[in-house]
Amino acid sequence: MMKYVSDFSGPCIFGVFPGGLMNTSDDISLRHKLAQLRQEHRDLDEAIIALESSVERDQLRLTRLKKRKLSLKDKIARLEDQLLPDIIA
Repeated sequence: MMKYVSDFSGPCIFGVFPGGLMNTSDDISLRHKLAQLRQEHRDLDEAIIALESSVERDQLRLTRLKKRKLSLKDKIARLEDQLLPDIIA
């Protein structure tokens, strides 16, 4: 069921809420989770760089870190899509 401007006192565009039909608490929790995932992604990037530059490279650990980083990137993309849905023109 679509909510209209009269049903909500917050920001909206053409009667539909930014980020889909989520309420503001959902939006805030998604943004918080997105920030956490981005920070973890940056931390993994730094760990990968440090491991690649070390004398004793643990290839298995490096591969696992890279897979985890890629998984985080996918999760980040999905959350961004939820917050900013595609607009079909």
